[in-house]
This record gives sequence, structure tokens and C-alpha cells, in this order.
Amino acid sequence: MTVVTCSIDERYVNPLFEVFDGGDFILSSYRDIEDSQTTLQIFLPDAADAPRATELLVAAGELVGLELKPETGSVPDEDWKFSYRKHFRTEVLSPRLAIVPEWEVEKFKADQAGRSSPRILVLDPGMAFGTGQHATTHACLEYIDELAVEDADRSFLDVGCGSGILAIAAKLEGFRDVAGFDIDPDAVQNANENAGKNGVDIRFVRGDLCNKSTLPDVQKTGDRQFDVVAANVLGPILTRFAKEIAPLVVPGGKLILSGILDTETDPVYREVKAAYEALGFRELSSKLIGEWRTGLFTR
Repeated sequence: MTVVTCSIDERYVNPLFEVFDGGDFILSSYRDIEDSQTTLQIFLPDAADAPRATELLVAAGELVGLELKPETGSVPDEDWKFSYRKHFRTEVLSPRLAIVPEWEVEKFKADQAGRSSPRILVLDPGMAFGTGQHATTHACLEYIDELAVEDADRSFLDVGCGSGILAIAAKLEGFRDVAGFDIDPDAVQNANENAGKNGVDIRFVRGDLCNKSTLPDVQKTGDRQFDVVAANVLGPILTRFAKEIAPLVVPGGKLILSGILDTETDPVYREVKAAYEALGFRELSSKLIGEWRTGLFTR
């Protein structure tokens, strides 16, 4: 198996995934949680595709301001499918919830024997974003856990669901009538598979904020709103689609906004906050993990 690979700073991962247009080429990534660098990989059954994959990766890097220099190598066919596993570990979020890779479930249960253990969210991220270890996902999960303790008898919507981790966590924490959508059909499939692994009933469907006609499938009825909405996407997308996301939240409901870089030189969170305040929301609190900020709002 041929692999095209390069390393980038962790803060550029989400933007690069958003702009990468590889056609049949699948871009994957992994990061050691103690390292700020993330490794990008494109696995290729045919080595002849490596120059084209390299070209597309370099082009995506240019769009986010990076000069990438990918390298081409090879890995044994039997190893590449599971290489990401060593970078995805069990994450105990709170006394109520733990994110556990499916290949570690039995070990985790054995380790917890005889103790009061958290609910287990079984996950295989596949090709979709969301393992619980990225700062943005982790902050969203913390808010979901806190809101569940406050009152779990609420509906929940996951905008840009990726692996489905946020919606599945909400359901396991006790939220009722949980749904999610993503523009990527592969992500929707992965989310539905993860819901099945956890034995939860969640409606994951394909939805596009650019095409409002797809949203009734998410909402069941065209005008339905949700008590809690989480949108873990990129800051500029949150700002651009504020008028589409805002109506999904019931008056008095909660909105979790994440995926937002927040630095002195790139204060995206300020722009996101202003966009939603203009639509009647107010910030309740925010969490900063590294350079990524997540906000909790109400209207």
C-alpha cells in the first residue's frame, strides 16, 4: 500500500480537511496527543496515483496558507487499515461518560469491574471527524455532560455530525429525540454505524445548510426546533450560516458553537459571537482549550 504523507500544525487540520478536494482520494489524519503536529495521510492501492494525490494535497495546503511538502512511502497492506488505532485512546470525560474505542471495550469493562463506572460510548471514527480527543470535540462533550446534569429531558441536534459522537453522547446522557446531519454521506453512514454499536435510536441524515430543502428531513417537520443544538464546524462557517443555524434552536434553548480558532492574531470567536448576538443570542460561557474556543449560548 502506497501512502502520501506530510505533517502540519494541529490548528490547520480542520481548515485543510474542509478545502481538500481529492475526489476518490481519502484524506486521513492522526496526532499524538502530546504533540502539536498532525500527520496527514492518503493511502493508495495504486502507486501511480501518488503524484496526483500529492498535487491535490499541496493545492489544499495553499488554500489555507501552508506550503506542504508531502512524501511518498509504503506500508504493509495488513497494517494500514488499523494504523490509526494507536492514536485513538479511551477518554474518560466525566464520572458519567467515557469514550472507548470498540477494540478496547472489553479491557475497559474489566478494568472497571466492581467500581461505579461511567456510561460507555463505543466509537470507531472511520473516515469521519470526531473522536473526543480534539479540543473542539472535547469541549462540546463537556458542555453536553453539564447540560445533561442540569436537565436531560430535552431534544438535541448535532449540526455537522461527523462520526456522530456528540449526538450519541447526548443520547447516552439521557437527552430525548436526538438527531444529527452532515453534508458528507460517508460521515452520515459512519454516524449511523456508531449509533448502532451503541444501541441508540438517533436520526442521522444528509443535510446541507446551503440547501434548506434538506433540513425538513432533519427536523421531521419544516419548522421544528430543538432544545439544544451543537455545531462543531469551522468558525467562518458558523458565521456564514448563522441565519440558517439560529432558527434550529427553540426560544430559551441552548446553542453550542465550536471549531473556532481564537488567538490574538486571529480572533475568529469574536466574529462568531457577534453574528449570533445580532440574531438574539447571548453568551453564557466559553471554554478555551489550546487555541480552540467553544461557546455556550442561549436565546
